[in-house]
Amino acid sequence: MDPDRTRSETIDLSSPTLGAIRRTSAVDTVRARIWLAVHLGMLSPGQKLPSPEETAHAFDVGEMTVRRAYRALVDEGLVIRHRGHSGGTFIAESLPATRGAGVAAYQADVNHVHGLIDQRATLEAGLATLASSRRSEQNLAALAGLVDRMRIASDWAEYRDADAKFHAELASASGVAAAAALHHRISHELYSYFIPYRIDYLRASNDEHAALVDALTTQDAALSGRLAFDHVAHLHQSMYVGLTST
Repeated sequence: MDPDRTRSETIDLSSPTLGAIRRTSAVDTVRARIWLAVHLGMLSPGQKLPSPEETAHAFDVGEMTVRRAYRALVDEGLVIRHRGHSGGTFIAESLPATRGAGVAAYQADVNHVHGLIDQRATLEAGLATLASSRRSEQNLAALAGLVDRMRIASDWAEYRDADAKFHAELASASGVAAAAALHHRISHELYSYFIPYRIDYLRASNDEHAALVDALTTQDAALSGRLAFDHVAHLHQSMYVGLTST
């Protein structure tokens, strides 16, 4: 597979209705997501970015795509590179006045993202309600283990991997394969708009995961459904579409 495939080629199988970022190259989507995170204060001057491999996994793109995006961000003055044992790629201390390529596509898709959040919140509430009576001890152990992973995650890339697996496990625990497949499609599309977050911000969100596991353990269907819905619906405020006017 071409590691520099366009974002539209990546998403076509999961959603034919993807908005403006469908027409944006994979390199520019990586650049845009990092620009947005800096603009919203989720990435701070001097902060180290994950390795290209880790960022590629978190953003579901090729590693070469991330390397090219990082080089472009260096040229734009948003990031700098340090060599050596303690080196890496860092957000510049002095930030450029203008934002880079691809940001406009994310701004244009705000309404589309809100719609995806509503779809996922409604579906996940139903899945959690069913999972409260159908979950196995293995499901509970897997969910609890993922909560622990998110609790000690060192950065947003590591957290995002565990978070995706947590919600996939929850969907699987419902025992409704077709609904779990639909959940995967919607979640996959929504993750295309994921931007880096401060790890303290994410760990606070993980408290909601822990509460949901508790509700599933006690087989409280009403509470499980409400917690799952509220957790996803909060993305209206906590994703880039709600943090500020972009």
